[in-house]
Amino acid sequence: MKICITGGAGFLGLHLTKHLHSLGHSLTLLDIDDYVTSEYPPDNVTFIGGDVRNMADMERALDGADAVIHAAAALPLWSKEEIYSTNIFGTKTVLEAAMAAQISRVAYVSSTAVYGVPQVHPLMEYFPMVGVGPYGESKILAEKVCGDFREKGMVVGVIRPKTFIGPYRLGVFQILFEWINEGHRIPLIGSGHNRYQLLDVQDLCVAFEKMITSKDEAAAANTYNIGAASFGTVREDVSALCEHAGSGSKILPVPAGLVIPTLKLFEKLHLSPLYEWIYGTAHRDSFVSVEKASRLLGFSPVQSNAQALIRSYDWYMENKDTMASGTGITHRVPWDQGILKLFKKVL
Repeated sequence: MKICITGGAGFLGLHLTKHLHSLGHSLTLLDIDDYVTSEYPPDNVTFIGGDVRNMADMERALDGADAVIHAAAALPLWSKEEIYSTNIFGTKTVLEAAMAAQISRVAYVSSTAVYGVPQVHPLMEYFPMVGVGPYGESKILAEKVCGDFREKGMVVGVIRPKTFIGPYRLGVFQILFEWINEGHRIPLIGSGHNRYQLLDVQDLCVAFEKMITSKDEAAAANTYNIGAASFGTVREDVSALCEHAGSGSKILPVPAGLVIPTLKLFEKLHLSPLYEWIYGTAHRDSFVSVEKASRLLGFSPVQSNAQALIRSYDWYMENKDTMASGTGITHRVPWDQGILKLFKKVL
């Protein structure tokens, strides 16, 4: 197949490209960011600089494509205007272009942020969608756009992944890995006895592969939760990572009622990179059922939370000294730690 991946320069886009290329597919990537082409396979990959909100760019990227995985998105640290424009209007443009090009399969990367902060777990695909902040709200509205195009006869699948990690994942996890490597105590918001499911990016890539290659159109045009095969409590999973690192780093549970208002103030004053979806849910249960994906797509996640964290940490340790300097707001670059650096000195 010839597959177009929007957001091809991003963390997920890179891994999707490597995985699908290994299966013999040819890829066309579209992104507004620059590509580090040396990180990608040497052949059967076409790089296009462009914006999912621009119809001409999408038409060029979809030329000759059999399927598209729409992974481009504005992330929570972006402005509300950019989030809404990219995630909603961009999705509409991608689907309009795909319909005009008679693309047989479209897969959309949504998020479990569409569920808000529910009290009942595991999360099922039929649960109400209640977005938290512009990012969560935009994902709900983008899914509605996908539904509109399904009604027009398109095969549009939606995957709602848990927070996914793996090699090349930086952002908030780079902060965690740096602190662990340097032997600092790792503050946990709350007791750490809550269960917070993660996801290895390789498992996510397999889920998208199964969606776009499924012979069952009804299954390919459905909505699925995707999360890790197994997971413990936050305390257990982070402690396993600290033990693996062998740096002497230990967890430090901190009362949620104390730290959340503080982090909220830091966010308001632009002193910390942590946004509400991170600090406001870190002390709560958050895990999904993958039964539907297993039943309809034949998908079975392989990696546990601890395995995914360790694989990500090991990649960080192997590459931290050669990472490009500077900070940004995507998952593939370090974040400016701001006032958190001061707390690191005393932990």
